[in-house]
Amino acid sequence: MSTQHLSEQEIIRREKLTELNKLGIDAYPAALYPVSHTSVEIKKLWADDSSKPIDVCIAGRIMSVRDMGKANFAVLQDAVGKIQFYIKQDDICTGDDKTLYQTVWKKLIDIGDIVGIKGYVFTTKTGETSVHVKEFSILTKSLRPLPIVKEKDGEAFDEVTDPEFRYRQRYADLIVNPAVKETFIKRTKMVNAIREFLNEHGALEVDTPVLQSIPGGAAARPFTTHHNALDVPMYMRIANELYLKRLIVGGFEWVYEFSRNFRSEGMDRTHNPEFKVFESYVAHKDYEWMMDTTEQMLEKAAIATNGTSKVLVGDKEIDFKAPYKRITMYDAIKEHTGFDISEMDEAGIRNVCKELKIHADEKWGKGKLIDEIFGSKCEGNYIQPTFITDYPVEMSPLTKKHRSKAGLVERFELMCNGKEIANAYSELNDPIEQRERFEEQVKLMERGDDEAMFIDHDFLRALEYGMPPTSGIGFGIDRIAMLLTNQHSIQDVLFFPMMRPENNE
Repeated sequence: MSTQHLSEQEIIRREKLTELNKLGIDAYPAALYPVSHTSVEIKKLWADDSSKPIDVCIAGRIMSVRDMGKANFAVLQDAVGKIQFYIKQDDICTGDDKTLYQTVWKKLIDIGDIVGIKGYVFTTKTGETSVHVKEFSILTKSLRPLPIVKEKDGEAFDEVTDPEFRYRQRYADLIVNPAVKETFIKRTKMVNAIREFLNEHGALEVDTPVLQSIPGGAAARPFTTHHNALDVPMYMRIANELYLKRLIVGGFEWVYEFSRNFRSEGMDRTHNPEFKVFESYVAHKDYEWMMDTTEQMLEKAAIATNGTSKVLVGDKEIDFKAPYKRITMYDAIKEHTGFDISEMDEAGIRNVCKELKIHADEKWGKGKLIDEIFGSKCEGNYIQPTFITDYPVEMSPLTKKHRSKAGLVERFELMCNGKEIANAYSELNDPIEQRERFEEQVKLMERGDDEAMFIDHDFLRALEYGMPPTSGIGFGIDRIAMLLTNQHSIQDVLFFPMMRPENNE
């Protein structure tokens, strides 16, 4: 990087790096540093018994320094917390040469540098557990200054909140806003709890292709790419559903996958073009069984994440304890709009949209119109976990027809905090009917619906071998993580959310 693009602080830090090199100090040593304790472990050991001397070796990033002449107090931050240390000239420079303190520590070390310290634990006059330094090493020189977070009595009161900085430079966000790390730790606990639940019940975790010749399994606009060796167009996965069903055809009883999916659609508070999905398919089960199983799994995930089934989302308390309310889609629309659309054709539903002042594009079919009514007038009312069941067949081209209600399919979506977080079916396994459903999707595509499904001939071939009665479900992991960590934007539960390219000229 040319120095003309560097700030004054960045230039100064590079000059300090040069001075360290001149002193023969490697600011980026490769040797193993023998860390013995974390900051949290040190504080716990000392709190349990401060009568015995404790020698420690700890590494971390310098977050603040209080200069007191021949002695300094500083704060070191490691992977799990912060701890104060006390560094004194005569302790780290026992001979006549005071270079390590007077030059290296006092002049060439900056906030943000990663250091290693060896010493013993003690309690300051103000009662703070600290490390008295006997040996000091530079482990990494930081060439870019951190944003400064002001603290008082150990609490941050001037946190870095700029989304542009936080999302684009998540690595720096994690350093200066340690609470952010807790969100992602909880997210991992949540995923692990779901995985453990499934494994305990006999499910098998699998992997399916990300690059696909046909983007199937969902109604969404795909990202396109090109396979050079085969010289064919390819699509980034919009869903893994059809591949997982192929495995059920192949004889697996219960399979699941945590997958990265990609949809070339808008970005907002609950949508990112790249997102994480959990999908699971089980032979010889139906959507009623899947609702029961989903309740149990999410209750376990909530408890594993927060220690309770109840979570605070904004000013609302949401309880993931089973069982959850269940209501059909038509009943939900009637309850929240006053219109019974269960017997209406496309023209009638268009008139309802007009009455409700809901946009109804001419390219949309009956299923899309119903979806728009529900999304506009009903979805936001379901704060507690609620299963919306029995969808119109036009909305669900991969779903088995309802066993007792004509025109409907055995499908549910799980709503929570006004958003859909899961979608599940009794899966369609009749290959002839599935082909007809795909052909209806092609007609919608011809009308201009760029989210309509392609015909997947290989999947139809698989169904012709015979797929047993099957239930399947897909979860938006990012949306569930938002709920269980009380975050209001999907960007806050993604380490690196999608952003416009940065102008680095």
